[in-house]
Amino acid sequence: MKGRLYLLTLLTWCTIFHACALEGFSVEPVSEALARRMREGGSYPEDCPIPLSDLRHVCVRHWNMEGHETTGELVCNALIADDLRDIFEELYLAHYPIHSVRLIDDFGADDDASMAANNTSAFCYRNVAGTQSLSCHARGLAIDINPKDNPVAKPRTKGGPIPKTPHVINEQDACYKAFRKRGFTWGGHWRSLKDYQHFERRGGRKRI
Repeated sequence: MKGRLYLLTLLTWCTIFHACALEGFSVEPVSEALARRMREGGSYPEDCPIPLSDLRHVCVRHWNMEGHETTGELVCNALIADDLRDIFEELYLAHYPIHSVRLIDDFGADDDASMAANNTSAFCYRNVAGTQSLSCHARGLAIDINPKDNPVAKPRTKGGPIPKTPHVINEQDACYKAFRKRGFTWGGHWRSLKDYQHFERRGGRKRI
């Protein structure tokens, strides 16, 4: 009996400690105020066929490039929202540097402007650049991490396919490992081009 009571107490304290340590991370439905921001900002146009009920507002904490703790937010599909929260928790505890995590609406839903600012973002109803095909970002099933440090590169580009930037993602990187173990695919594995910033997943919670 004493052993069971001790174990119950230990589990309770572990749960409390975990909750306190990870305060500031949340997943919520898209509120009316947020929906208005997305419409005004351009990521959710009036004719967008993706129901707002399919999307989630994820708030996180992270460390910026100067090593300072800050907060961020993104919108993504409900199918990957809990895993994105868990990934950002893992990266926060590892002190992994992320420049900023802001809605792409802060940049007028302009992907180029968001990337130039090295901003991490997820949902934006748009096509794949240069095509008429919807991007995974249009369904909120993809996220770009530190895009200025992890640009798109063609394999035959002079100097090789791997960008020479301070925070480039590779297979030994904590960010890569956090996404891959939750079933995300990585643009750095693509053949026609390498999109080092890009992670996507088209289904529910997975582990590999």
